Amino acid sequence: MTTFAELGVDQDIVDTLAARGIIDAFPIQEQTIPLGIPGQDIIGQAKTGTGKTFGFGIPVVQRLGLDPAPGVKALIVVPTRELAVQVYEDMDMLTSGRSTSVVAIYGGKAYEGQIDQLRAGAQIVVGTPGRLIDLNNQRLLDLSNATEVVLDEADKMLDLGFLPDIEKIFSKVPAVRHTQLFSATMPGPIVTLARRFMSSPIHIRANDPDEGLTQANIRHLVYRAHSLDKDEVIARMLQAEGRGKTVIFTRTKRAAQKLVDELNDRGFNAGAVHGDMSQEARERSMAAFKAGKRDVLIATDVAARGIDVDDVTHVINHTIPDDEKTYLHRAGRTGRAGKTGIAVTFVDWEDLHKWALINRALEFGQPEPVETYSSSPHLYTDLDIPAGTKGRITTAPKTQTTRTQPRRASDASAEGGDETGTTKRRRRRRRGSDRVGSTFTDGEQKTGEPKPGDQETTAGESSEERAADGSGTHDGGGKEHHDGKSAPSRRRRRRSRPSGNAATGA
Repeated sequence: MTTFAELGVDQDIVDTLAARGIIDAFPIQEQTIPLGIPGQDIIGQAKTGTGKTFGFGIPVVQRLGLDPAPGVKALIVVPTRELAVQVYEDMDMLTSGRSTSVVAIYGGKAYEGQIDQLRAGAQIVVGTPGRLIDLNNQRLLDLSNATEVVLDEADKMLDLGFLPDIEKIFSKVPAVRHTQLFSATMPGPIVTLARRFMSSPIHIRANDPDEGLTQANIRHLVYRAHSLDKDEVIARMLQAEGRGKTVIFTRTKRAAQKLVDELNDRGFNAGAVHGDMSQEARERSMAAFKAGKRDVLIATDVAARGIDVDDVTHVINHTIPDDEKTYLHRAGRTGRAGKTGIAVTFVDWEDLHKWALINRALEFGQPEPVETYSSSPHLYTDLDIPAGTKGRITTAPKTQTTRTQPRRASDASAEGGDETGTTKRRRRRRRGSDRVGSTFTDGEQKTGEPKPGDQETTAGESSEERAADGSGTHDGGGKEHHDGKSAPSRRRRRRSRPSGNAATGA
């Protein structure tokens, strides 16, 4: 292995990386850094999880110098918000020993904080195309001095339809610049883009040796599972020996949230990242997963581009991806940085044709997924699940929680689980009925004789509480009572109470 110091990286950056236990460079870094530092345009092709961020980030930081002048000098464009956060964190770490400032520009968050950082003189901008163009159109983001430009995950930008936005961004940056483009695959439009906006780029391909290593590091298991049994199977998988952080992929946002709720109900510590969550909630969930506060993360494909966690041991495809590229991106969340991992894929009966295409493209040699249920013996042996494991973690009963404040009568009424609560409700009913009865003239109602409508109202609150919120006496839904009086007539008598006989009776 080659160290970063041997690649000509500045000592302060080497020290910053070493403080985090990063000494040796990955293959893509080993090939791109020596070319990027002098200013050579680069097309870097490597699978996700192989260290591309440092491959382009170190040359950018080093070329800007120890103390760059205020203003945007470098622009890194990424396709998703989560990836923007991840790249920002890496770049912020690389510049921790310098005066260089980094800002993340992406949608879903307020403009003010991002604008303030730009006005403060941030030199490196990491952002998504939409927000970058928006701020540039408002003349809040000046790209005329951005001589360092990086396109990361260019193939994903193509898939998301960002190609016109990329062309617009390139029209805003200087014609003479240092450009780096990184992508896991190189479809035709990406090659055309590189030819248009890059100057004699060198194509560095680290896929072949890297891909073989990654495939060797990841164990792929494919099961034909019933949709009603998947949650139980997953819950048992999460109790496997040696299971660390786990990422579970779903096809839809609704399925992601449903699975989060189900796993949390079963006693697991799960979080989610999907499009129905606010950006703040997504970032909190991702941060909790990275910090180890949650060990299960359920995500959709777009959100998953920013999951850059080295210690993910298992990836589970709750639903099979649509193609082999998506499969590789999902599986690439585990087995990162040379570590081992397990990728499990569920194939529904109606999705067998999708698996046939993925199996053929990736040459897995497993055309027929194994039919698997939560009780299947091979599930336990494949994943090292202890015998007798069930899909629910035993937790202490919720009724044992200790109250730090006096228990209100209304709480007991709401729970309705003990004799004392029932007794209190009966007392309130009698008390409420007495007071209701006393508001009428003699002969209308016997004191202490509750009516059916009154019992419905007073079952959960005292007459004082009802008087406090202005609800008044329950009218029984307008139905006629014992005395033949209708509810409206009773209400009229009550309204005349301040000046009439009702007040005297009370």
